[in-house]
Amino acid sequence: MNEVQKIKPKRCAVYCRVSSDEGLDQAFNSIDAQKESGHAFIKSQSHEGWISVKDDYDDPAYSGGNMERPALQRLLKDIKAGRIDMIVVYKIDRLSRSLADFAKMVEVFDEHKVSFSAVTQQINSATSMGRLMLNVLLSFAQFEREVTSERIRDKFAASKAKGIFMGGAVPLGYRVENRKLWVIPEEAEVIRFIYEEYARVRRTVDVLQALEQKGIKTRKGKAYSRQSIFAILRNPLYQGLMAHKGKTYPGLHDAIVTQEMVDAVRPMLDLEPTDLRSMGRSRQHPPALLRGLLFAPNGHRMTPGFTVKKANGGHRYQYYQDLHTVRFGKNADGFGLISATQIEGLVVKHVVAALQSPESIQAVWDEIRKQHSDMDEGHVLLAMRNMAQMWPDMFPQEQIRIVRLLIERVQITDSAIEIDWLHSGWLQLACELAPNSIGAELAELEQA
Repeated sequence: MNEVQKIKPKRCAVYCRVSSDEGLDQAFNSIDAQKESGHAFIKSQSHEGWISVKDDYDDPAYSGGNMERPALQRLLKDIKAGRIDMIVVYKIDRLSRSLADFAKMVEVFDEHKVSFSAVTQQINSATSMGRLMLNVLLSFAQFEREVTSERIRDKFAASKAKGIFMGGAVPLGYRVENRKLWVIPEEAEVIRFIYEEYARVRRTVDVLQALEQKGIKTRKGKAYSRQSIFAILRNPLYQGLMAHKGKTYPGLHDAIVTQEMVDAVRPMLDLEPTDLRSMGRSRQHPPALLRGLLFAPNGHRMTPGFTVKKANGGHRYQYYQDLHTVRFGKNADGFGLISATQIEGLVVKHVVAALQSPESIQAVWDEIRKQHSDMDEGHVLLAMRNMAQMWPDMFPQEQIRIVRLLIERVQITDSAIEIDWLHSGWLQLACELAPNSIGAELAELEQA
């Protein structure tokens, strides 16, 4: 009786993983085989007190080269919660194929006194020799993964060199069948019209206006932009070529434009700035606070820009302008410019006020309490108010991160601004601000 009492039960979790979804629709697949072997192994060790936990941790069609796997993250969370004593896998590489990731896992295992075992590899992670064998096996697993990646890249490059279409977004003017591109006549006419019109008018803005007048839209039913026109004019695919890492090869598909059409547009094309998004950016200046969030009263997105006044000591004036105007020219029906300092300052006032608002804090607290009933309401209240007070001292990059975390849209109206808040962002921010142990658990709940 005393001998039985000395055996402490070990709660064992079976973790299974396969890299692809091939065969997962079969009645008995690889995941099922790993799971059955794992439970049989645990049963064979019942004399040591091994028992299976109620849940299994399955990651079908997930790579072992990273830790972005839902079942693995759930497993780590349960380990931290003290629900698991032993992890059982079919082979060590099911757990990870990366030495760096495996080292992170081992730290978590050691911290919570969790060991692991493999059905097909007799390894004891509690001994130094066992750890050495683990590192050797994982080194080979990582080597195998890297060799496989190199083989895939080489095959991809070789296929491109043969003119084979290897996937990705199917370009306008073509459809794909059996890895070969086939011309769509009506879309090919649009491509030729863009080339011919640009050779005639010599400005992308005028090409956009011509497309708009003809009612020609993209596949998604939207108006073309300058970026999309540049992409079409610079894409060697339309010449019957296949591009890969700066090189071009004869493609298996038919060309849509002739070499004469390409030669006609190339001299003017090289004179136009193509990266409109780089306007308004500088390495000495942080990204615009409201990039992608600000909308004009007419519903158009506002994009950041700047100008430098040499007469005023080279002072940099930042603003937001109607993206419709940027794409289609000054003659387009756009909203105009608005001072970046003014609009950003107004939005920041709303953010700081919301962080201090009892109504906002109460709403966030109500949601957190549903998931973590033992968290102290005072921690949420104090943390959010402290952030409001620290706002002026934060780095611009951190301010931008928080604004984009909390705000979904800033709509300019005729008399004010309207802010659409991101519910999930508020919860994530509260998780980050919570005390370390609680905050970590809350962050994991939000990511689960």
